[in-house]
Amino acid sequence: QVQLVESGGGLVQAGGSLRLSCVASGRTFSSSVMGWFRQAPGKERKFVATISWSDDNTLYADSVKGRFTISRDNAKNTVYLQMNSLKPEDTAVYYCAAGPYYSTVVDGYYYWGQGTQVTVSS
Repeated sequence: QVQLVESGGGLVQAGGSLRLSCVASGRTFSSSVMGWFRQAPGKERKFVATISWSDDNTLYADSVKGRFTISRDNAKNTVYLQMNSLKPEDTAVYYCAAGPYYSTVVDGYYYWGQGTQVTVSS
């Protein structure tokens, strides 16, 4: 089993930046990749970015390319999402997830954190 705990959410003005963190524990060796998803009220959970624990290959949703950066620190078992040039439409609960391979869909991930709220004001 893998446990994931997100942190770093909060309120930020449009154009600002925020860095989310996700600490993984438990049987992390069972998961090869980490992903970030977000879910706004009344909407489906959507893919944001993904990265492997073993290489630097990344994949981003078109809506965040050039603004968000996913990274990791294997020694800390932590994955980050650096969010720059934030827009009001980025407002959502952000979730980290762990899965066996690169995927852009919710069903591609086995484990999920509790989520952290990001609110971008205009």
